[in-house]
Amino acid sequence: MFYSTLKNVLVVALSSLLFISVNVSAQTSAQDRDPEAGTGYQQKQALKGKKYMISVANPYAGWVGKRILKQGGSAVDAAIAMQAVLTLVEPQSSGIGGGGFMLYWDNKAKKLTSFDGRETAPSKANAFLFIDKLGKVASWRDAVQGGRAVGVPGVLKALEMAHKQFGKLEWANLFYDAASLAEKGFVVSPRLAELLAKEIHPGLKKLAPANRYFYPYGQPLQAGDKVINKRLAESLLGIAKEGTDFFYKGPLSKDIVKAVQGSEVNPGLLSLEDLANYKAIERPPACGNYKQHQICSMGPPSSGGLSVLQILTMLEDKGLEKMAPNSLQALHLFTQASRLAYADRDTYMADTDFTHLPFGALINPSYLQRRAEKIDANKDMGRAKAGQPYSRTLLSIDNSYEIPNTSHFSIVDQEGNAVSMTTTIEMGFGSGVMVGGFLLNNEMTDFASQPQIGDQWVLNRIEPGKRPRSSMAPTMVFDQKGELSLLIGSPGGSRIINYVAQSLIAVLDWGLDVQEAINLPRVTNRNSSTDLEKGTNLERLEPLLEKMGHKVVVRDLNSGLHGIQIINGELIGGADPRREGVVVTE
Repeated sequence: MFYSTLKNVLVVALSSLLFISVNVSAQTSAQDRDPEAGTGYQQKQALKGKKYMISVANPYAGWVGKRILKQGGSAVDAAIAMQAVLTLVEPQSSGIGGGGFMLYWDNKAKKLTSFDGRETAPSKANAFLFIDKLGKVASWRDAVQGGRAVGVPGVLKALEMAHKQFGKLEWANLFYDAASLAEKGFVVSPRLAELLAKEIHPGLKKLAPANRYFYPYGQPLQAGDKVINKRLAESLLGIAKEGTDFFYKGPLSKDIVKAVQGSEVNPGLLSLEDLANYKAIERPPACGNYKQHQICSMGPPSSGGLSVLQILTMLEDKGLEKMAPNSLQALHLFTQASRLAYADRDTYMADTDFTHLPFGALINPSYLQRRAEKIDANKDMGRAKAGQPYSRTLLSIDNSYEIPNTSHFSIVDQEGNAVSMTTTIEMGFGSGVMVGGFLLNNEMTDFASQPQIGDQWVLNRIEPGKRPRSSMAPTMVFDQKGELSLLIGSPGGSRIINYVAQSLIAVLDWGLDVQEAINLPRVTNRNSSTDLEKGTNLERLEPLLEKMGHKVVVRDLNSGLHGIQIINGELIGGADPRREGVVVTE
C-alpha cells in the first residue's frame, strides 16, 4: 500500500517540472555567444534573487530543490532531494552509490560544519588490490571497471547525519519527487547521450544491467529519449520508508553485495558487514585567511580544500589584484603556486585518521611563505618537489588515477543557511556495476595503485576502512564581519583544485561576479604541463608561456562550477556553461 500510494504522488508536479526545466536554461543562458568572451561555449549571465537560490548541474534537480525550499524545507532538505534526482538524471557523475562532502552554514548560529560521506575500503581489501601475483600494476582500463573498484558508499549516511541536525521536512518527503520522476520517466540530456555515445567507460557494455539500461537494443540512449527506471524508484521509496537502514542493512544491501561480489568483470570484496558498519563523520572544516577574507573548505580525506588554501596563500602578496583577469603574468604565477601545492598533495595528503599527520602544518602561513619563495615571476620552475612541513618524513609520491567527473551544487535557503556539496561516483558511470537502478562507485581507484616504491610507503595506499584521497573542494568564503559571501565548488577530478582556486581569485581579486568568474577560460597545472582550455582566447598565450619555459597543452577543460555570491543581501548565482547546470531562485 505504501509503495503504490507513493508512486501516484506528484504526477501533476512532474508534468510541470518537465515544462519548467526546459525554460530555466533560457532564463539563465545568453542566447548568443559573446564575441568578447573568447570562449568556445555559450556564455551564461548571472541570475539574481532575494529569497533563496540553487545552482546545480541539472534542471530536474534544480526545480526539485526549489519545490523543497518553497515547502519550507532547509538547504539540507533540498540537498537530499537533489542528490536523489541526480542519481537518476546524471548517473555518470554522482548518486546514492557514491560519496560526497558537504559544508553546511548555520546562518543563525554563525557556525560552519562539514560532513564526510566519502567511501571506505572494504575490510578485506589491502594495499596490493590492483597488483597481480607477478607484481604488475593493473592498467587504468582494467582497474576502473567492475566490483573490485567499489568502495563502501557513503553519501546517504552523510545526508542522513546532516538531516538529523538541520533538516526541517520529514525524511521520506525528500525522496518522493525523484521516485516519481524515475517511475514516470525523465528526458535524457545531451551530455548524458554524448558520453554514452563516446563509450567513455571501458566496462559499461560488459556489465549486463548497465548495458541493458544505457544501451537498449545495442544502441546508446539518445538525447530526448524518455527513460523509466522503476528499479531506482523502488530503491528510493525503500530509503524513504525505512531510512538509510534499507540501503546499509536491509534488502538493498544484499543486492549490492551480490552485484559487487558476482560482478562479471573483476569481482569485488564488499561485504554485508562493510555496509552495516559504515559511518559518516562530522569533521572540522579546513579554513585559512586570504587578504580580507576567510576561506573554508573540506579537510582530509580530501586534498581539495588544503590545496586551494595553499595556492591562495602562496599568491597573497603577488599583487594579483593589480593584474588583468587571465593575464599572462597572473596565470604564470597561478601555475607556479599550483605546482608547489600539487607536490605537497601527492606526498602528504591522505586520510588523516590513518596518517595521523595534522593537516594544519600544510596551510601554516610561515611554511607557505617559504614555499612561495621558490616562485620565479619570469620562469617556469619545472616539476616541483614536496616541501617539509613535518619533521623527518620519508614518504613516496602518490600515483592514484582520479578520473574527472563528479557533480557540485550550491544552495542558500530562506533563512540564509547554505550548503556547498560536491558528490561523486568517481569516473564517469563509476564502476559500471548497476544495482537497484543506480550505479556503484569506483572510488578504490582513488587510492594509490602502487602502494610502495622501494622501501617507501605511499600515504594514500589502501587499508581496510580507509577513505581514499579526494580533490573535491566544496568551498565557502566569509567577509570581515564573518558573514557568508560566496559558496562554490566543481567536478573535474584532480583539476577541481585549479578550477576552484582560479574562480576564487577571479571574484576576490579581479572583482568579477560569480558567473563571470565561472565563465572565464580555464588553466590548470598539476605539477606537470600547463593546460589551456581549448577553443578559448587562452590559446594565444601558448607561445608566450612556452618562452617562459612552460610545457603547454591545449585541451578541453570541462569544469562544472556552481556557485552563489551574496552581496548586501542579494543572491547572485552562477552555473558553468560547459555543462547543463542551471540557477533557480525566487
